[in-house]
Amino acid sequence: MNITAVNLFTVHGIWQGDEFPAGNRQIKASDCYADSDTALAAQDGGGMAAGTAIEDIFVEIVAGDVSGIYGPINREQAFVIADSLRPFLIGQDALATEKLYDQMIRMNRHGRSGLFMTGVSVIDCALWDLKGKVMGLPVYRLLGGPTRQTVPVYASMLGYSIDPDEAASVAQDYVAQGFIAQKWFFRFGPAHGAIGKQKNISLVQALRDAVGDHYPLMFDAYMGWDTTYAIDMAKALAEFNITWLEEPIPPERVDAFRQIRMMGGVPVATGEHVYTRWQVKELLVNDAVDYIQADPDWTGGITEQLKICALCSAFEVPVIAHGHSLLPPLHIALAQSPATVPYVEYLMRHQPRKQFFQSHFYAPENGYLTLPDLPGLGLVLDDEKISARKPVFEG
Repeated sequence: MNITAVNLFTVHGIWQGDEFPAGNRQIKASDCYADSDTALAAQDGGGMAAGTAIEDIFVEIVAGDVSGIYGPINREQAFVIADSLRPFLIGQDALATEKLYDQMIRMNRHGRSGLFMTGVSVIDCALWDLKGKVMGLPVYRLLGGPTRQTVPVYASMLGYSIDPDEAASVAQDYVAQGFIAQKWFFRFGPAHGAIGKQKNISLVQALRDAVGDHYPLMFDAYMGWDTTYAIDMAKALAEFNITWLEEPIPPERVDAFRQIRMMGGVPVATGEHVYTRWQVKELLVNDAVDYIQADPDWTGGITEQLKICALCSAFEVPVIAHGHSLLPPLHIALAQSPATVPYVEYLMRHQPRKQFFQSHFYAPENGYLTLPDLPGLGLVLDDEKISARKPVFEG
């Protein structure tokens, strides 16, 4: 069953949901520069009113009368696909996902990480969608699942107010909705001095007081700190019984990650900016991490994420698939032991926008996602929401 086309297209429409207000962004690595460290209320991707024109990019792989689709993807990923991967894929066996993945990561001297790998990742996800449609089965069935009928999700609170009182109120609301855990995002780092550090701690204190002593709380620093600051912050956070401190520094600094883990006194997590099992292995063998958060959209797709799960299970380190998108992590979780993938991430403010052009909206009920029942990944575009469909690269 050979690939006959790899289509990259943009769909256009009008936002029909509730107003999507601007939210607080998390700290960034570049915030050490004053001109990068913008106002506290800087947009996190929100600021979209009802009636706003929106667009997303998708990739479609066609083989015979079946196609696999995946998205939304970034324009940079689309460029990698158009420039390097599409010419290779035409004529290949669409069901030979293991071979195609291995060939794709070998075809470029810089192809094991970074932007090139993110292009490989979305192709792999689209190929699994196609394979599921050929077989008439959800992807988790092809991967050996289901291991359970529902998967718990943690509420990922990117963009919500970090004012302690406002955050505490929101946190209590999500506890009442049945979410088993929440992740919040720090806004302050070394450049903000002692005042910024105290604001970070005040947020954690307010959230802990709001949800109780034992409710799982996670916190993300998005590579915005340095090692010394991260160790100091970790020591300050230890008394609050946090489930993990996420990505305080870039993940390739493995020795520094190990220092933070050993000296800080709190569990640490990273992985969304880690590519392939080999980079994950470096974190594991160096005792540098308590949780791995590799993202199928970026780390190598579903094919590579399965290998990462197997590797992590041997080290008894849980995989919490990062939730840039929802469906690949969900299918992987449904095919893995709950000990290996205990739950998945759900971006509360952003998933409605990410899923806008889909006909099936996947949302947790009482903090749990149920089994998708459509073949493939379960991603179907809704023609009624699409006002125009155009090639990404015209001319």
